[in-house]
Amino acid sequence: MLARAQALEAAGRDIIHLEIGQPDAPTFEHIAEAGIQAIRDGHTRYTPPAGLPRLREVIASFASRQRGIDIRASQVVVGSGTKPALFFPTLALVRPGDEVIYPDPGFPTYRDMIGVAGGVPVPVPLREETGFAFDMAAFDAALSHRTRMIVLNSPSNPTGGVLPQVPVLEHIAQAAIDRNLWVLSDEIYGRLVFDGLTAPSIAALPGMAERTVISDGFSKTYSMTGWRLGYGIMPEALAERVELLITHSTGCAAAFTQHAGIAALLGPQDRVDEILAEYQRRRDRLVAGLNTIPGLRCTTPQGAFYTFPNVTAFEKTSDWLTEYLLSEAGVATLPGTAFGANGEGYIRFCFANSIDNIERALHRVAAALAQL
Repeated sequence: MLARAQALEAAGRDIIHLEIGQPDAPTFEHIAEAGIQAIRDGHTRYTPPAGLPRLREVIASFASRQRGIDIRASQVVVGSGTKPALFFPTLALVRPGDEVIYPDPGFPTYRDMIGVAGGVPVPVPLREETGFAFDMAAFDAALSHRTRMIVLNSPSNPTGGVLPQVPVLEHIAQAAIDRNLWVLSDEIYGRLVFDGLTAPSIAALPGMAERTVISDGFSKTYSMTGWRLGYGIMPEALAERVELLITHSTGCAAAFTQHAGIAALLGPQDRVDEILAEYQRRRDRLVAGLNTIPGLRCTTPQGAFYTFPNVTAFEKTSDWLTEYLLSEAGVATLPGTAFGANGEGYIRFCFANSIDNIERALHRVAAALAQL
């Protein structure tokens, strides 16, 4: 979609980009300066594969306060982005033939990383009527003697849904304990939650810390997508295995980005609060605007920076509608099917863009859909 949108731009079209899931704000100034200064100070060499000891300590302290659990630096493994904290624990834990439950619609990497590990992807639908939480009946039906791991993502990409502790997380946790399963919890949007709410971590529930891998990073919260800095939090024995996988693949994250990460967590957090408030303002405007367009139905997301409106009234596929909106309205979005079969009938709009662009996009989308 991005390639097609850029091709139209090269031909002179004005395209509004609501397809790319990254913040529109630049990296916070004090974080950027810390990275620049680290380069000047010569921090451009290899680091330990699991990350700088100081960064691991800072992450452990920060994550402990954020989630209300005791995390040690030895449980933290730093990666080049957050995907290593998804991919490598999966490679370490999933054996050929093991089944892994994951959300659908969900981040496309989940299905692919399970397949690369030789596992069997088992999608569980997220339902609009429950705020895009797991369909718990489908979840229970998906469990089998071959289930090895459960993948969670809260707040969710693409739906913006937040999994409630009661009854969803507690139900999943009990299933994991009863069946001795692992849980991989993608919490990259964990601080981007609206209306004064929080996104609880399943790792904080009794009996779950020893069987949960938390995947998190700096890209979404601190506008550091291109810095490629993330981390996983996991039991120490697993952390040792994941460190070996990093040793023989990416080697280590760049030293100066890790110094920038230290500055991000130890520095002032008021900018995070400001951006969160701005995202909520954009969310409210986009949801309200989409719901005024005949044929669209949009629930209000509790987190992340995506809306996921229902477009089934148009009796067109999600792929067709996103192509139509790009060509006719000059608005780039993503089809729900980019995130799994259960995304059919939905389109993802990213509101990490200015209010002005959101207003322009709403006007264009309304005009284009009126023709249908």
